[in-house]
Amino acid sequence: MSVKEYRVRDLDKVWFEYDKQNDILYINFGDSTEEADEEFLSENGDVAFRIKEGRIISIMIIGLSTKAGFTVL
Repeated sequence: MSVKEYRVRDLDKVWFEYDKQNDILYINFGDSTEEADEEFLSENGDVAFRIKEGRIISIMIIGLSTKAGFTVL
């Protein structure tokens, strides 16, 4: 199986958003949310990656509080 590499364009423009109702952490790379060319899930289905033109534009961590072992108030 071949491994595909993706890049992040600019780490200076990273921003985070947390959806408390759905317990999802969004990690975005860039000034705004862009339309993705492709999206895929990690093997266990709890991390989603959004890709545009070979670069990662966002990562979604599903079930963050369970994975991190904390409760969001």
